[in-house]
Amino acid sequence: MESLSALIKQWPTGKNALQEADRMMKELLEDPLVQRLRADNPELDRETIRLNLNRVYQYVKEQRSCSNCPGLDQCPNDFEGHYTLLSCETIGDTVQLNDRKVTCNKLRARQSEEQIRSRVHSFYVDETALSQGYSADEILTNDLKRSKAVMQVLQYIDKTKDSGLQRKGLYLAGSFGTGKTFLMCYMLYELAKVGYTGAIVYMPDFVEDLKTLMHEPGKLKEAVDLMKETDLLIFDDIGAENLNPWARDHVMGAILNYRMNRKPTFYTSNYDLDMLERHFSFTNREGDELHKGQRLMDRVRPYVDTVFVTGHNKRGR
Repeated sequence: MESLSALIKQWPTGKNALQEADRMMKELLEDPLVQRLRADNPELDRETIRLNLNRVYQYVKEQRSCSNCPGLDQCPNDFEGHYTLLSCETIGDTVQLNDRKVTCNKLRARQSEEQIRSRVHSFYVDETALSQGYSADEILTNDLKRSKAVMQVLQYIDKTKDSGLQRKGLYLAGSFGTGKTFLMCYMLYELAKVGYTGAIVYMPDFVEDLKTLMHEPGKLKEAVDLMKETDLLIFDDIGAENLNPWARDHVMGAILNYRMNRKPTFYTSNYDLDMLERHFSFTNREGDELHKGQRLMDRVRPYVDTVFVTGHNKRGR
């Protein structure tokens, strides 16, 4: 249906124009939407409809568009993602027909999704992994071998929703491709729905980029401050990075020192905690620095519960 103003421009003039208006009036009165509107508002008479022909026409047009919605990006209504609703009120002896624009479910869903995504930051991790629409049941049954780990993550999500941020995070350890990153992305997304902020950092790329950020102190401070302050911080694939003393002591150390006893930190790794400590204790330039590795692990080990993720390698499927 075209807009009424566009139709009026095409109408003939004089007597024929009145006939065209009568025809339009007759069509609207016979439309089920208008009949339902009149049934809900018995005071709505023909004359009031005639005086508000544009409102009624717009209402019918947009309701029809919504019933055959082509999708939000192709919304044919005057205001994308909105439709017209009509209401009646009687003032004295006069019946007034009022219209208002209402946000449709699809636009509300998009706005909610955008709000959720704005709470989560991704550093070098594919952001599509943060918005997968999986249910808890689907995740549990996707690979029964990892069901114990999935249950631990789901229980952590429920506990956080019920009682707020936990003191401890989770350390997901397991072999390649078992879904550790996916589980953490799922947790971030589920907790972002209830208002928590989060960040996930792919460690190999982050540590590599620190070489550049050393020369851009403003950007480095911004990234480090975000990692310090976000509610939920995930270091993804920790242990796979080529660590150097500066990144370990002045970046990782500063972030973890700030977060401990404040906000939970999470990790995914192919290493268990003992192997990670050995990784932290060795750098290419300095060789073994056991006390430095132990010092950093003092900011990791007491603040996580370990979750062993087993299952099939899902990469390349």
